[in-house]
Amino acid sequence: MSIVSPLHKVRVVEMAEALAGPYCCMMLGDLGADIVKVERRGGGDQSRGWGPPFIEGESAYFLSVNRNKRSVALDIKDECDLGVVHRLVASADVFVTNNPRMSSLEQARLDPATLRALNPGLIYVALSGYGHSGPKANRSGYDVIAQGEAGLMALTGEPEGGPQRFPTPIADITAGIYAAMGILAALYARDEAVDGSGRGQFLDVSLVDAQITWLANLGGSYLIAGQRPERMGNLHPTVTPYQPLLTGDRPIIVAVGTEAVWRRFCKVLGLEESLMVDPRFESNSERNRNRADLIPRLEAILTTRGADHWMERFIEHQIPAGPINLPEHILNDSHTLARRMVVELEHPLIGLVRTIGNPVHLSDTPPIYRRYPPRLGEHSEEILAEFSEGER
Repeated sequence: MSIVSPLHKVRVVEMAEALAGPYCCMMLGDLGADIVKVERRGGGDQSRGWGPPFIEGESAYFLSVNRNKRSVALDIKDECDLGVVHRLVASADVFVTNNPRMSSLEQARLDPATLRALNPGLIYVALSGYGHSGPKANRSGYDVIAQGEAGLMALTGEPEGGPQRFPTPIADITAGIYAAMGILAALYARDEAVDGSGRGQFLDVSLVDAQITWLANLGGSYLIAGQRPERMGNLHPTVTPYQPLLTGDRPIIVAVGTEAVWRRFCKVLGLEESLMVDPRFESNSERNRNRADLIPRLEAILTTRGADHWMERFIEHQIPAGPINLPEHILNDSHTLARRMVVELEHPLIGLVRTIGNPVHLSDTPPIYRRYPPRLGEHSEEILAEFSEGER
């Protein structure tokens, strides 16, 4: 039985570069949406030039976030090409841009008012560093700016160190995920509107807003209790032990999240008559308070055997534990592959292109990986021909 993707009737016009917008649209494309990626003539998406590594002239960065799309190369300063964009938008459900300045969008005649006049049902998605409202609206911003601005960089790293950027662009990725979520909600709201108007809406998602959500419980500690979070490295602010611990050959992660797990953990380590009954460690709050005494005592036992031994014992006794993998370990792990988290697509220049899969595992309408990341302007003739056919 052939699978009908949930978004197979949805068309998205993507005029976004780098990561947040392209990542959002790739996720929608995995769920069946027709993604028409409008790129600048000549250079295209700026991430096509981000490298190394390059494979046969194609940027690995670009290849990582642009599957399931068709590329059309246009010059929006050219009236004919701008007309093509307007016709694309007139037949689309969603338009995605990452231009940070509304004045630039208005000048280019790609602003919400112009495009929604062409298509009242359009969902207009604006991804930017700071959003299109508030005192900092229209400032330029990249992922690293958002990480610093949102308070996460100051909390990342060891206590005695300086601020640390997270190694992958988490603000971009998170904004892309929230944008995809907002698009799905807006599509539902449009199609299920009680008044039957079928109106779209304007969706404003900023990298800084998206990154602020990562404060989560730490931000809650400040907002609710006035407690400012501190840089703690690998330690958890409210659970102990919940961190890397040394073994005889390499560190592993152990997460003792409940008192029942603590008791099982102590039994595996042979500590039923010592640490398990010690008043300093009898509850999570006491373990947090006496963390400096506890961790060396645990590692004194764990370092007597190797990581594989302890991992086997912990898993056997339902104690949450895991290795500290390098990317090549997890991306070749049998569980990762069984979950289809590595996608393989045949590319005409490169051969097999492997990218990270979509984590949304729908039972009846799973993600479908049908298009390799496009070459610049690869589908221009195809897309323009569709207009010619539609206008006959």
